[in-house]
Amino acid sequence: MSELITAARPYARAAFQVANETNALVQWDEMLGLCAAVAADQSVSALLHNPSLSWQQEAEIVEHICAEHLDERGVNFIRLLAESDRLSLLSDIAGLFHQYRIEADASIDAELISAHDTDQAAVDKIADSLSKRLGKKVSLSTSTDAALIGGAIIRAGDIVIDGSIRGRLEKLATDMAN
Repeated sequence: MSELITAARPYARAAFQVANETNALVQWDEMLGLCAAVAADQSVSALLHNPSLSWQQEAEIVEHICAEHLDERGVNFIRLLAESDRLSLLSDIAGLFHQYRIEADASIDAELISAHDTDQAAVDKIADSLSKRLGKKVSLSTSTDAALIGGAIIRAGDIVIDGSIRGRLEKLATDMAN
């Protein structure tokens, strides 16, 4: 896994640099995400791994499927990946690009998982608190998981704050076992 990220990193940085210079970070993020999803599709992936195809044919497959969403630079990027036998890295490249974009925006994606629906005022307050704590603008998505029993879990990057009743019960059980 880390080898794939290492191989994907220079391509993600190059794509980010091009997108940043042309003020097209959002478009490139969406374009790379779409191309990654296409390349990850089981039938497309099987086709792209066909050893009888040339790199030009592999590139044409992705270009054809994503044609409406690729600009000239995007097409060139797909061709470069195909020529370098790196189309299989599209998912990692898209993920790294998204991280670079978030860092450039000085924002972070966070998730609030609660046992019950959370009203918008509470979501805004949590997002504001996280923003102050992390020093970044926080984009907070919400979901519910009844298995938490009560409370919530917040995930922001590599930070996890578990304030759920289930989490407290698990911690209590661990403490009692020790």
